[in-house]
Amino acid sequence: MSVISNIRNDFPSYQLLANLYQKHADDFFENIPLELRFWFSANMASALGAVLDKLTGNLNGISFSHIDSAIQLILQKNDFLSFYGYPRAIDNHSTTIQYMKLKPTDGKFFSQYVTDELLDRTELPQLSAALKEKMTEAIYEIFVNAQIHSETEHIYTCGQFFPAKNRIEFTITDVGIGFQEKIRRRFGKVLTAVQAIKWAVQDRHTTKQGVTGGIGLAILREFIVKNKGKMQIVSADGFYEYSHRGEVSQTMLAKYPGTIVNLQFCTDDQATYLLASEANVNDIF
Repeated sequence: MSVISNIRNDFPSYQLLANLYQKHADDFFENIPLELRFWFSANMASALGAVLDKLTGNLNGISFSHIDSAIQLILQKNDFLSFYGYPRAIDNHSTTIQYMKLKPTDGKFFSQYVTDELLDRTELPQLSAALKEKMTEAIYEIFVNAQIHSETEHIYTCGQFFPAKNRIEFTITDVGIGFQEKIRRRFGKVLTAVQAIKWAVQDRHTTKQGVTGGIGLAILREFIVKNKGKMQIVSADGFYEYSHRGEVSQTMLAKYPGTIVNLQFCTDDQATYLLASEANVNDIF
């Protein structure tokens, strides 16, 4: 029995999901019963779903022996539990961003999904059309990074609006080889997982051959600082967080079997954001 308890958007929660994978990574032809208790931030279904698919790839079965009622309802609303035989629940308050399990070839669909499900949400600060397009491109580049760099079979994404906390969380996960291994293969560099993440988020750093540019997070980093949001990246045993307060990194006790990118946006931000080319105002890029 594995109890998944109090999953939020923080280091202990990512470590718990890494521990879950490590505990069952060598299981074959087993039934793995799970309990979801106390709290589960619905966007983290992206990271949990990736782990569970990795485990079922070893011909294990996944069953939920207990789910607290509030957690079950939100995970039925965002469609996560539909993959495990539960009926969908109607999201009357539109707080969820649908859980999707995408193929790496679904890039055009993903771009439209980001626009419709995330950036067109009225809860976000006001963004000009040009900036919204740039941010869509930046988030799409995270998808492309998973598609090209990680060698993953699927990409998992979903999000959640937390009205009481004035924030939206949006998470993209893959089960590929991760930054550390990709950099080792491409450049022969032996880095820790944290070092590899920090290398990958720098402008103009890339593991693509014949292409310049990083993983497309520069404009998101700038918006996050102004909006007082957060960006979190987990890859292998590395954890990295970027916000207006600066950078935080830690090493986990277990390795996550892929990469998680989580974006947090604050919804109580009254600013209007434009590109620098559009107007001479303070809130520009």
